[in-house]
Amino acid sequence: MALPREYPGQSCAMARALEIVGERWTLLILRDAFFGVRRFSDFSRHLGVPRAVLSERLEFLVAEGVLDRVPGPRGRDEYLLSDKGMALWPVLRALAAWGDVHYSPAGPRRVFTHAGCGGTVTPGGHCADCGAHVPVGATVLVPGPGYEGPAEGDAISAALAEPHRLLEPLG
Repeated sequence: MALPREYPGQSCAMARALEIVGERWTLLILRDAFFGVRRFSDFSRHLGVPRAVLSERLEFLVAEGVLDRVPGPRGRDEYLLSDKGMALWPVLRALAAWGDVHYSPAGPRRVFTHAGCGGTVTPGGHCADCGAHVPVGATVLVPGPGYEGPAEGDAISAALAEPHRLLEPLG
């Protein structure tokens, strides 16, 4: 039995937010969008999400204004984070930090660093070295101590094996 998407008996902002980002795959799609994934085929290959589910999730996120669908090269649409989607960065950064603490015994798989000075970005979004607030566009993703190498045959994982500035296109 499928769980309902909506929480009609709840009148709080968190319930409404969960209606948008709380379904399986959604946060991973958004994570990949922050990493620079833009094309349907790249989301599909990297996440392993069923194509019908991915299509429905992307359409929903576009309809909700979290992603924008824009024309890409060679006539293929691409998906970019809207301002509303960009506002989710602190949530994803904090959730990743929580997962690193509780579920990554070898250490974080990936580490966020400040493009300006190379310092580690804290879960609160500040550079541990210079103290500056680090916006998502000034954040570089680097392999961490828990990184085990790219998945075989996955171009996105291979690209993320090297330092990569968030929001810059991958693939």
